[in-house]
Amino acid sequence: MQSLRGQLLIAGATLPDPNFARTVVLICQHDEEGALGLVLNRPGELVVGEVAPELVPLTGEDATIDSGGPVQPDALLLLGEFEDVSFAGLPVLGRVGLMGEGREVDEIAGVTLRARAFAGYAGWGPGQLDAELARDDWFVAPAGPDDIFDPDADELWRRVLERKGGHYRVVARMPVDPSVN
Repeated sequence: MQSLRGQLLIAGATLPDPNFARTVVLICQHDEEGALGLVLNRPGELVVGEVAPELVPLTGEDATIDSGGPVQPDALLLLGEFEDVSFAGLPVLGRVGLMGEGREVDEIAGVTLRARAFAGYAGWGPGQLDAELARDDWFVAPAGPDDIFDPDADELWRRVLERKGGHYRVVARMPVDPSVN
């Protein structure tokens, strides 16, 4: 099994699960026990400064807590880009990683270049993600820090597909409801 850690999953236009329609998921962990990812393009409505002011030094006061996925929606996960990835609890890609327990916000604020907060995550049991990939429910693409911290979540799905080129560009232009085409 080849790990997809640090890769993007782009939902196929016909993916049946409404939790993942037109989503882009960053895979943070993937091994024989399953996978964990964060949906990058589901902006939240809660403002960090209002509900988690202790995180303001990392995310900024006006940042939102985005929907990371349907699993444990009350859990708060922080994804950051660090000057040194050793400050991450779980390295994901280059200098990007999930912030781990045991670190104080003040300790990592000075070494965090940018961060995002997520409520919940996307999770797959053993073999589940591999089966979805075999059905072409997802497309895989390399991730970059600018994808992960892209402020224009509404366009991320389309942009990543167009960047892949070929027939993916056609998928990127498909309407949400193909019957209205």
